[in-house]
Amino acid sequence: MGSDLSDIPLAASALHSRYVQRIRRRYAAELAELPAGLPDAAAITALVERLQAGGRPLVSALRVARQLVLERLAVLDVEQQAPLADITAAMTALAEATLELALAQARADEDARSGAPVTADGKSIDFWIIGMGKLGARELNVSSDIDLIYVYEDDGQTPGLAGTPGRSAHEYFSAVAKRLYALIGDTTEDGFVFRVDLALRPNGNSGPPVVSMGMLEEYFQVQGREWERFAWLKSRVVAPRAAVITGRALPLRPLVTAFVYRRYLDYGIFEGLRQLHRKIREEAQRRAAGRPERANDVKLSRGGIREIEFIVQLLLVVRGGQYPEIRTRSTLKALGKLTARGLMTPETAEKLAAGYTFLRRVEHRIQYLDDQQTHLLPTQDGDLTWIAQSMGLAACRPDACELLDRLCEIRELVATEFDALLHDGQAPAPNAGKGGCKQCGNGPLALDSDALAEKLPPELAERVRQWCAQPRVQNLRDEPKLRLGKLIQRAAACVDEGHCTLDAALRFVDWLEPLLRRDSYLALLAERPSVLKRLLGLLGLARWPMRYLMRHPGVIDELADARLVHSRFDRAEYLASLEERHAAWERSGQADEESLLDTVRHAHHAEVFRTLVRDVERLITVEQVADDLSALADATVDITLRWAWPRLKQRHRESPRFAVIAYGKLGGKELGYGSDLDVVFLYDDADEPDADRAQEVYGHCVRKLITWLTLRTGAGELFDIDTALRPNGNSGLLVTSIAAFERYQVGRGGNTAWTWEHQALTRARFCAGSPDLAERFEAVRRQVLAAPRDIEALKTEVVGMREKVRQARPVKAGLFDVKHSAGGMMDAEFVVQYLVLAHGAAHPPLLDNAGNIALLQRAESAGLLPAGTGTAAADAYRELRRAQHRARLDEQTTQFPAPQLAAERDAILALWRAVFG
Repeated sequence: MGSDLSDIPLAASALHSRYVQRIRRRYAAELAELPAGLPDAAAITALVERLQAGGRPLVSALRVARQLVLERLAVLDVEQQAPLADITAAMTALAEATLELALAQARADEDARSGAPVTADGKSIDFWIIGMGKLGARELNVSSDIDLIYVYEDDGQTPGLAGTPGRSAHEYFSAVAKRLYALIGDTTEDGFVFRVDLALRPNGNSGPPVVSMGMLEEYFQVQGREWERFAWLKSRVVAPRAAVITGRALPLRPLVTAFVYRRYLDYGIFEGLRQLHRKIREEAQRRAAGRPERANDVKLSRGGIREIEFIVQLLLVVRGGQYPEIRTRSTLKALGKLTARGLMTPETAEKLAAGYTFLRRVEHRIQYLDDQQTHLLPTQDGDLTWIAQSMGLAACRPDACELLDRLCEIRELVATEFDALLHDGQAPAPNAGKGGCKQCGNGPLALDSDALAEKLPPELAERVRQWCAQPRVQNLRDEPKLRLGKLIQRAAACVDEGHCTLDAALRFVDWLEPLLRRDSYLALLAERPSVLKRLLGLLGLARWPMRYLMRHPGVIDELADARLVHSRFDRAEYLASLEERHAAWERSGQADEESLLDTVRHAHHAEVFRTLVRDVERLITVEQVADDLSALADATVDITLRWAWPRLKQRHRESPRFAVIAYGKLGGKELGYGSDLDVVFLYDDADEPDADRAQEVYGHCVRKLITWLTLRTGAGELFDIDTALRPNGNSGLLVTSIAAFERYQVGRGGNTAWTWEHQALTRARFCAGSPDLAERFEAVRRQVLAAPRDIEALKTEVVGMREKVRQARPVKAGLFDVKHSAGGMMDAEFVVQYLVLAHGAAHPPLLDNAGNIALLQRAESAGLLPAGTGTAAADAYRELRRAQHRARLDEQTTQFPAPQLAAERDAILALWRAVFG
């Protein structure tokens, strides 16, 4: 049985390209001047110099070099299947090398006319060519134009030469720009080097061809438009190379970074990109009107290259302000970074990367045909077949074309992802007015409109009317009122569909009220209906989440992360993510204290919120909540110490020999939302000859650490810190040497610890700092807890201390306080502390900081409690913690009617009697 040979891909030849044919005819003698292999900037520069040495002027040598490089790339790409990255890198090198040479010539020409410009104090003025778009991203295509912006360093004047008056720096650099165009962009008998487009400069085609850095900064601050932020995302200085190597162009970086990226999650940019995309699509449709072949534009048509770039750029601009580690100019690199940050699934990123690579390779083949800046698939069958075969696909036939099928598949995937991101999962045209809200009629209604009130449940309508009566709402512009109206409509629809309660919708209004001027959060909810739906569900489950969200509204973005449900806090991942962010701040020159403080706060708030969501949705237990919050606090203190120490002016060594010791709720790994951190600070500088100096340095360190942990910044706060449990309490030193701490705890000398301090030590543990101090502290702790004691005296002191605390926290008759009443959690905690101090030496497992529940079970197993008593008390303690936790989540009292938790109270009272009688 024979096979159909027409389906077998044949090797394609670059010679099919009419452009390659022309170059080989015209420049046959010059082809050998370009060394074999992939051209880089050095090879291209040397090629131009050889062509000049052969008698060609620079303007001709640049153009001939360009033709030779493109012929080589066609061969490497079509015949040898060179990777896309190699082709774009070579094209970028061609642009950089030719611009470098042209700029040197242009400046030399203008210097010869009037001298080089200098500032008022005689300093030279640099001039920078900024590459935008694909040139900036080092992903230039083979027949691309280059988008440039010319910026000069400062204002000044040229000195003038004999008989020639001086010129302003602006006039001088305008002449340089004009000369550059002649050298690069003019078409001569040898063609052109690159088509040059200056339309992205400030004020576009109506603006001057060159701007000073001061003019650029003012433009960004006053006139810069949202869509220009996407253009500047890929910008970089491409010439002169010396300005990059020496760092002279670095002052541009903070200007551009501040313009492109905001310090918050910038969902307000969605509408800017939506408008830009609409214009591009309308232009593509206009050009295709009456010309169906123009619908096959691999760049601008629906699902084309531009939409992949928009997906990436939108996510970078929205998130890159807070997450500098995702910033990059490259589209393909960005997909990897977005995946690493959890902003895109690996499957989606892989498909988009494969689609982008395929479309770019097709684009290159289209352009190889005639060296035209086009992205339209050719209409001739021979050209289509050549493109297909050059990509390893079967030749196109009248009844089948694998190339077109693959293109359709990719474009549908891209369009689906694009619409999901930018149009709530809908195609843009039919639903543009509704914003993805199925219950919103013909479009959003203003918050204060009667038509909206008529659509709402009566209680919600009344709450909205009260809200609208406030001057802050009345003074809003129409656009925010429409956005708020859309959100309220969606909340009402959520109630109507049974996805959330009416209480949730009312709490949602309470939550929105203080956010009227925080457009980015409202934009996030408007752009992400799924986030709003989950938020409403969360608000309906408990009251405390609303309080947390009021303090930290930015964390609602976490609701868009699918990993929220399926994971728990991961210390290693958390620390690695923060270190990666720190490195990114360093790379961008923005690693100042403000950025670092805000970075830690954003990360901590996000993790607390993730735990809160899992907690309220009953995905984890109360014990798991406490474990995760405690581990998060440990990691946050640790990273803060790591970042604060290198910024301590007084530091005397590379790494501190310093430890943070956790006590109380943090020490017992029972931390709750908003709990204070009870901590003690220790150091061990035994090898430091000047003991006073070590004390002083670590004192400065502790004060800096406390400031970093407690300071309220624009991103909020982290913790309240309590250091009252340190040796000698509030009258003692803020930081203590480990040797002095040991002496104090074991009772050597006149300054010794009280019994209640030893009780506190039962729950103490290493939290952060130098790992070798962890072992040293734990050894001291075990030594103290296992020390011989007068059992009866200890019992009297513990019971006396418990009674003192009880008297300070009276409870009304008929009520049971889960913590402070007799039979409450504190009774169980005091029993555990007594058992550890009294019997830890004989029963070492009690010395472990294992938590009250585990220690009660161990005490029973050791025979220190009657059978069943410890287990029953442990179960009761767990249930009381759960009751306390749920009550606090819903902002309810933790004092219950006495009969409600009678079984748990009786179990702990039985424990107390068994131990203390």
